[in-house]
Amino acid sequence: MNKDLRWNLDNIYSAIDSDKYKGDFSKLVSMTDEFNIWAKEIDSKEPIKVMEEYIAKTSEIYTLIEKINLYVNLLIYGDTSNTQALKARDLLSNVMTELTLPNVLFQKGLSKLENIFDLIEKSDSLIEHKFMLMEIYESSKYLLDEKEEILISKLRQTGSESWEMLQSILTSTLTVNLGNEEEEIVPISVARNLAYHENQATRKNAYEKELKSYEKIEDSIAYSINSIKGEVNTITELRGYESPLHEALKKSKMQKETLDAMLSAIKDYLPDFWRYFKRKGELMGSDKGLAFYDLFAPLGKTGNTFTYDEARVFIEENFAKYSEKLKNYAKKAFDEEWIDVAPRENKVSGAFCSGCYDIEESRILTNFTGTMSDVITLAHELGHGYHNDCIYGESILNTDSPMPLAETASTFCETIVNQAIISSCETDEEKLYILDNSLQDAGQVICDIYSRFLFESEVFENRKDSSLSVADLKETMTNSQKEAYGSGLNHELLHPYMWVIKPHYYSGSLSFYNFPYAFGLLFAKGLYSKYLEDKEEFIPKYDILLSSTGKNTAEDVAKIMDVDITKKEFWASSLELIKGDIEKFLEITGV
Repeated sequence: MNKDLRWNLDNIYSAIDSDKYKGDFSKLVSMTDEFNIWAKEIDSKEPIKVMEEYIAKTSEIYTLIEKINLYVNLLIYGDTSNTQALKARDLLSNVMTELTLPNVLFQKGLSKLENIFDLIEKSDSLIEHKFMLMEIYESSKYLLDEKEEILISKLRQTGSESWEMLQSILTSTLTVNLGNEEEEIVPISVARNLAYHENQATRKNAYEKELKSYEKIEDSIAYSINSIKGEVNTITELRGYESPLHEALKKSKMQKETLDAMLSAIKDYLPDFWRYFKRKGELMGSDKGLAFYDLFAPLGKTGNTFTYDEARVFIEENFAKYSEKLKNYAKKAFDEEWIDVAPRENKVSGAFCSGCYDIEESRILTNFTGTMSDVITLAHELGHGYHNDCIYGESILNTDSPMPLAETASTFCETIVNQAIISSCETDEEKLYILDNSLQDAGQVICDIYSRFLFESEVFENRKDSSLSVADLKETMTNSQKEAYGSGLNHELLHPYMWVIKPHYYSGSLSFYNFPYAFGLLFAKGLYSKYLEDKEEFIPKYDILLSSTGKNTAEDVAKIMDVDITKKEFWASSLELIKGDIEKFLEITGV
């Protein structure tokens, strides 16, 4: 594998100091200034005209913002030491705060309309954006006055946004000394990838040295999470939300009834996951439950390690079995170098996919090392890109998919590849290897995500009274892991620093970036079952579903596929599929 294989960003911009970038940034500043002038005059205009002009202006502005913001962030995520990009992000953030006033004035004007439904029906443009307009109308009850909203927007730049960047920089530049030799110092992403190593001593050493390395940054990261969660608590209370979770559900376009149904089903099935973890622990030589460093230990045997090119071929071949459209999308992403592949110093850990509406392309970051899990992750992120591709036919204002639905296509594509891997197995050793990999992933999305949900809930609650110390955060993390993993894990060998390395806790505008993953896994598994029932009917309806995620509630999107996600039974049916895999695992391993 070419370790320098990086994404090509030229279709977005060639450089921050290029004429194209500077011209677009200047254009954005001018449009923002004009938007502010326009907003101060809306009370003198007819409501329908105001709404139509707002849609036209914001469509143009947000298309440009998304493009500039994407480019700057991709530079930073690829190299967090890029000072030019960091400065550019600050400048963009300054411009974006200037959008606060016109958006607030428009929202306040909209809230005064008593006949908004009738007005919307009189314009094709308004009908197209009906869901968005009604979302703005309904959310006006949580709006503060203009001065307060502007102040919050500006203070976030030096508040939660800065703390978020600190966490990103500190974790991406953190190194781990795997031994006493200088040449054994590696980036944190490399050390964490050793969790998949076949040798237990290597996994254990990497785990212990990883935990040790966090001591260098634990105080700074604790200040970050305390500051962000404190800010969110303050702002959500000022706005009148019941809690940060209440706000997160509103942003997710999802009912509390749906979340409760899903979590209730998850709790019912946790003991089945514990059986899997406990049995794997026994296979690792432990009668106290699985050690955290053995969570991703490979079981069985397979020759299936992949070069990047082999991963590409495998994914394209199996996407083609679903549809040519999906396969061609993946081929384009590979051919046009949309993917930043390997781990390196100063590159953020993990994986993600971000889209650019203006050029109708996405960019994907992975930390690919050739494991089976890396191949599945690559398929997952290509699924996000395919979702973007399906939604580009909509107005940009109808493309903001809520997090729970944003994980649907990615998990569906992951399932396609995972099923293909299982089908390729010829021996019990291979089946065990693949089955364990599948259950590792399911365990992460159910048990680990549930532990993160519990952790964040507890941090928000305790942060109301005082800051949490490093010891408090570690204790809260391990308690959450104990509740989620139960008897499946060895409680003496957990991961008390998981709050340090996971970026999902460090956004002031996106809280509870965890339950959407469980939603995505279980929703996608339910959809995959429907696909197997009637492939010919499913595929076109599925693309319609993906194109609709930015202009419907989660519940209404599910109805496209005749699914009621407010009922516990749907989530239980998906979990039952995973339980079946657990039973197969126990049978193969002699239980």
